[in-house]
Amino acid sequence: MNGRLLVLDPPVIMGILNVTPDSFYDGGRYSSENEIGTQVEIMINEGAGIIDVGGYSSRPGADDISVEEETKRIIPALRLIHKNFPGTLISIDTFRAEVARVAVLEGAHLINDISGGELDNNMFQVAGQLKVPYILMHMKGTPLTMNALANYDNLILEMMEYFHRKIRMLHSWGVNDIIIDPGFGFAKTADNPSLPACPENQPSGEL
Repeated sequence: MNGRLLVLDPPVIMGILNVTPDSFYDGGRYSSENEIGTQVEIMINEGAGIIDVGGYSSRPGADDISVEEETKRIIPALRLIHKNFPGTLISIDTFRAEVARVAVLEGAHLINDISGGELDNNMFQVAGQLKVPYILMHMKGTPLTMNALANYDNLILEMMEYFHRKIRMLHSWGVNDIIIDPGFGFAKTADNPSLPACPENQPSGEL
């Protein structure tokens, strides 16, 4: 990322900064620059190596907002982190290509897309153009509909096929640095069935 090698062994802690009024548990807590700066400093002091900034709530049933509103929410936070915590890696949590583009220009180092490119057909192309790492998550539907889509014949097999297909697509657009995210809580429940890993249940090729 910008010439820096991110080593994930041991794992790196990602601190979540939701600059939204309606996120899971912290909606509306970090709206002023002072609140944002204080929270980022706390997370860094507690070991966070990446700060993930999100301006669109993915809470089940959350309201949809425009690209303009999402961009308006994230820019102050990105600028503050980039200026006051210059050694900290910044992730932009968005499924919109234009928001990702603006965020990277404002100092973000990687894209965290909960939709895996499903909600914006331009996302993979933009990620390739920006030459930044991409976090590829598995989700079905949208934050508004995902709870109703938590139905699988075999959850693990479907996820493996999904990641295999998406990684090939990302590579075709020039995205080489990919982190996969199974998407806990996104169109999944503890009751979803799965098959044990065995050769006949795995897709061909490598992830």
